[in-house]
Amino acid sequence: MSIQLSNFFSGIGAKKLSEVEVEPDISNQHEFNGVTALRDIFGTQKISFQGRFIYLSDDEEQILEDTGNLTWYDSRIKDPTRSAEFRLYYSPNKVIDGAEQGDLAVIGRISDDKLAILIAPKGSTSEKQLLWLFGLEDMGSSFVLKDLTDKDIQLNYAGQYIISSFGFEIQDTAPDYLDELIKRFSKGFPTTSEFSDYARSTIGDASAVDEPDTTLLNWMERELLLFRTLENHFVSKKLQKGFGDTGTDVDDFISYSLSVQNRRKSRAGYAFENHLAVLFDSNNILYSRGCKTERNNKPDFLFPGISQYNNIGFATELLTMLGVKTTAKDRWRQVLSEADRIENKHLITLEPAISKNQTDEMIAKNLQLVIPKQLQATYTEEQQSDMINLYEFIRIIKDNQNQNRN
Repeated sequence: MSIQLSNFFSGIGAKKLSEVEVEPDISNQHEFNGVTALRDIFGTQKISFQGRFIYLSDDEEQILEDTGNLTWYDSRIKDPTRSAEFRLYYSPNKVIDGAEQGDLAVIGRISDDKLAILIAPKGSTSEKQLLWLFGLEDMGSSFVLKDLTDKDIQLNYAGQYIISSFGFEIQDTAPDYLDELIKRFSKGFPTTSEFSDYARSTIGDASAVDEPDTTLLNWMERELLLFRTLENHFVSKKLQKGFGDTGTDVDDFISYSLSVQNRRKSRAGYAFENHLAVLFDSNNILYSRGCKTERNNKPDFLFPGISQYNNIGFATELLTMLGVKTTAKDRWRQVLSEADRIENKHLITLEPAISKNQTDEMIAKNLQLVIPKQLQATYTEEQQSDMINLYEFIRIIKDNQNQNRN
């Protein structure tokens, strides 16, 4: 089953928020202005919508979400002598309260009576991801409208990654694998290492040496697909059984829901590390994984290993540290203090379309970004010139190992 952008939005409108829309000292009208073009999606009749508002801060702790009502109407309907001027009224909510002039707003129609309002700070990674996802890179300051109903826009790994970060559920599963999954893991979810091993075993044409970038994403995509399939099975059984003794215990429901969310988050990071370790092994690369350095820090990978790192006589230029983060955003700074002996550090991430502000700061902090080849297209050409892919990173490590042997 292919995942398309139209599975989530039938159409979108995008604009940069103006001062009058977000500054209560100037106006308290609670309306999006300059959106008349939305009539091509909404029509010309008054419509009421249920709204989901999301403020997509790069700091995960500052992401805001709220619900509210929206109304599409012609503000000049009572004056037939004037041409129509359509506006979109929204009820007061904390997401718009936190927005600033110049922030990007994407108004997406989810269904006949539901909208999603996505707000991203100006210059942020979240803004760049929205612009890339909806093809808005050249929108400038104008209002842009896109009808997606007849557009066959396939969501690749990067697109699904971004959609998921909004909190939308990817429903794609692999029913052909369900019987085998149930047979293998009937007692519940296995360890991440076991599940990663199984996911890799279902892909027979992987080329860990010749095409590590493609192989890594294939493994990650397959594991995610199989995980969703098994999770859907277990969650469905739990829903049929109910929660607590009564079947409607709210505390038990909340506890179970949190456990599902936490498993999703931790699984992705561990799976990423597991697949990288297998790629390094396949390329005969020496490394230590998760060993302690200064101040009990634990870099994800040290090359050629912790014993060489602790050996003051070992050449510093032959040491390499690789941080691993599925989601970078503001979390990338965590790797900067993880190995004091290594001045120029490396970070691999699956985060698409990181903002130029962030990648420039990485360069200033001597952090080399490693981005799988297929995801580099979500970055500007200027950004791509300063990053390397996984194949190139592996070549660097191999060269260092060869120098050490000599």
